[in-house]
Amino acid sequence: MIKYWFTTALWKRVVLALILGVFAGVLLGDNAQSIKWIGDLFIRSIKMLVVPLIFFSLVSGITAIGDIGKLGSVGGKAIGLFLFTAAISVTLGMTLAQLVQPGAGLIISLPEGSEIPVPPDQSVIDMIVNLVPDNPVMAMAQGSILPVIVFAVLFGISILATGSEGAPLARAMDAGSAVMQKMTMIVMELTPFGVFALIAWVAGTFGFEALLPLGKLVMLNYLGCGVILVIVYPLIIRFVARLSVVDFYRGIIDAQAIAFSTASSNAALPVTLRCVERNLGVSNSIASFTVALGATINMNGTAMYLGVIALFGAQAYGIELTWISYVLIALTSTLGAIGAAGVPGSGLVMMSLVLSSIGVPLETIAFVAGINHLLDMMRTMTNVTGDATVAVAVGRMAGEIDVEEYRSADDI
Repeated sequence: MIKYWFTTALWKRVVLALILGVFAGVLLGDNAQSIKWIGDLFIRSIKMLVVPLIFFSLVSGITAIGDIGKLGSVGGKAIGLFLFTAAISVTLGMTLAQLVQPGAGLIISLPEGSEIPVPPDQSVIDMIVNLVPDNPVMAMAQGSILPVIVFAVLFGISILATGSEGAPLARAMDAGSAVMQKMTMIVMELTPFGVFALIAWVAGTFGFEALLPLGKLVMLNYLGCGVILVIVYPLIIRFVARLSVVDFYRGIIDAQAIAFSTASSNAALPVTLRCVERNLGVSNSIASFTVALGATINMNGTAMYLGVIALFGAQAYGIELTWISYVLIALTSTLGAIGAAGVPGSGLVMMSLVLSSIGVPLETIAFVAGINHLLDMMRTMTNVTGDATVAVAVGRMAGEIDVEEYRSADDI
């Protein structure tokens, strides 16, 4: 039995845990809260990996590129694809919401005791300034991912610019990256247990009945993410990377399963990186840089979701939107998705930025918050798949992907 467990593909164990968790949640009901601590322990163990993994992976990836000019080319292509797919996603969300009208005829009332997130009290200039950490160690300790990424990128570029004198440090970063990936594989063995507990808690807490009043909104969120997964990403894989879509999804399924169950891009980052390198054959230098960057700024599912919620709130409150409102929704949703942290619930804060930009009451957030975790699960899986899509496309354009490895798509 033990041998079977460790020789069975991770994604198969996770899928089994998902199914069993749903049944356990339905049977336990509110008592499912009693096993949620297992899921919380799993999430904490993964969060433990995130900052050191991002730092070592980014620095190691940058030094492995070996040429500052090439680094700029890789980074430019990755960010360009991130912004392009985010713009498509928010436009798709607004289009679906306009066609389906999920908020039409709905009267929103604020649930008792609900708290409404308020927009961060900072200007665009403040956001730019805060990207540079005044204390890198403190940024790492606080889990401030964007400042950590900025420091890691500058650190890696400095090692490259130093030349032979920085070579020993570059090897140390490579060793640190390898150690963190090994630690990741150890923690990943806990995945089925954590997934079982989390899904049981979701099913027991919300139940199927909880989805009925907001079924249209949930359906729209899943439909929008489904379109991105089935049409947008496959088009990039097929026509930009010129590779098999089936092989791509076979190679990334482990990361998708973990992203769906944890609802956290950061939590799924270690296994996403592993899938992109080992299953999809992308070189370490491209994968480390692109996936770590994408986990922070590539949030296509969130961009689509913010577009849907903005129109949902406007429809529910009977607010007429102008073409300027739609432009504002597109801009704030795209930027808000980039600024959203890769953790569960971060979309609620970004939602406040989008709603306030078009004059929709923030009470909309409290209404949606009850099912936010269910929405988070699907859009996080979409975000993580987008990270892998861009990594494969950039790797293919840079000529740094093992096509034979990609086609074999070995299980982790």
